[in-house]
Amino acid sequence: MEKKEPVIAVFDIGKTNKKLLLFNKRYEVVAEEATSFPEIIDEDGFPCEDLDRLTDWIRLHVEALKRSDTFQLKAINFSTYGASLVLTGKQGERIMPLLNYLKPYTAGLLEQFTSTYGGEEKIATETSSPMMGHLNAGLQLYWLKKQRPELFAKLSSVLHFPQYLSFLLTGKTFAEMTNLGCHSAMWNFGNKTYHEWLAEEGIREKVNEVVKGNTAVLMKDGDEMIAIGVGLHDSSAAVIPYLNSFSEPFVIVSTGTWTISLNPFNQDIPGAEELASGCLSYLTYEGDPVKASMNFAGHDHDTQVNRIAAFFGLKPAYFHTLEYDAKWIHYTDGINAVQPESLRSPTTPCVFHTRDLSSFESPEHAYHQLLVDIVDRQQTATSMVLTGKPVNNMYVDGGFCKNKIYMQLLTDAFPSLQVYATSMVQGTALGAALAIHDHWNDGPVPGSLIHLKHWKKSVLTGITGRRGKLGQ
Repeated sequence: MEKKEPVIAVFDIGKTNKKLLLFNKRYEVVAEEATSFPEIIDEDGFPCEDLDRLTDWIRLHVEALKRSDTFQLKAINFSTYGASLVLTGKQGERIMPLLNYLKPYTAGLLEQFTSTYGGEEKIATETSSPMMGHLNAGLQLYWLKKQRPELFAKLSSVLHFPQYLSFLLTGKTFAEMTNLGCHSAMWNFGNKTYHEWLAEEGIREKVNEVVKGNTAVLMKDGDEMIAIGVGLHDSSAAVIPYLNSFSEPFVIVSTGTWTISLNPFNQDIPGAEELASGCLSYLTYEGDPVKASMNFAGHDHDTQVNRIAAFFGLKPAYFHTLEYDAKWIHYTDGINAVQPESLRSPTTPCVFHTRDLSSFESPEHAYHQLLVDIVDRQQTATSMVLTGKPVNNMYVDGGFCKNKIYMQLLTDAFPSLQVYATSMVQGTALGAALAIHDHWNDGPVPGSLIHLKHWKKSVLTGITGRRGKLGQ
């Protein structure tokens, strides 16, 4: 019989796409599968994750891998989107659907919370979490207690999303650093423990022991042992391959539905003003703070592309093919835009949503303006994490790193940095695999897991306008 190849399986769960990646001991992808499931609705009619279909899909693949004639399953780990909690009763059963972090927060409830615990600045600074309602996982628990007391009475254990998926296979309950460090409003960054408000609300006894993200549980399967990781927050997992590959200080701009700027070499805890503008601290899987900023750029981009496409009678896919054209940058001059009162909140759309599309000469003109507006805001967000130790390199991953217009504008917006589009095999899943390397892989971590494409500055570098930003 041919010898089976040892692998780690990583379930990488995004909002839309759910992926299974198999990595061999050299961290090459030897098999993969992607799927998606229609959302269901919660009791208020708001869309949410179909956990039943997701967990059935995971269990099915785990059992198939255990029986595989090709692969020897040595380990399993998980990465998922953040700000998501699974709430379970005494028998480990779910007591409600997975709450969608985009669901509007009950009017007045956030103000009630912040006033109870010393004001918004105080609680935000202590937890390094901008106050964003359901986007703060801890505030989902506060909402549950105040708005659904009958369900709160049934609550026995609080599990962040990846830890719930791990629990399904191990029966062990944990909390984990990267999820607590993801604007959860649950972690006191100064005291390095759960924040006191959880105890005062009767929640502390319902949350779990905190472990590092490189923790794994060994489970016996016949004559084999399988290491099952506790799971990681996706943005934090995506940092791990970079830390394994580069030693010089760098900043990562990780793009997707959310664009997250992370500086692993800056452990400064943001102040109140920075927090109000979308700056915060994440935690590495070992529990160290990472200065970060976030904005809803990918969502903003897709929403506005649909608007442009509808106006010009095109399909949104048309804009995927556009090349950077410098002539349109000369005309990006704030056409008919109404500046919002505040761009401080990371969920506020960029200024393009107020622009009159009839003012543009062509769809290409409009699209370049959209990217200018997005990068203008990205420049502000990323600059907030470029304090402290000097940084020379910027690494851009995710969907936008394939967008030539975005990459050129971003390169020009940071003239003192060397900007690289990166490519690696499924970076978030790769990070989750690397996190538990020592539990399953007796070989070394390969030194070259990331491929770089250097972007050169354009002749427009340095052009400024009314607001001192590129194209404005």
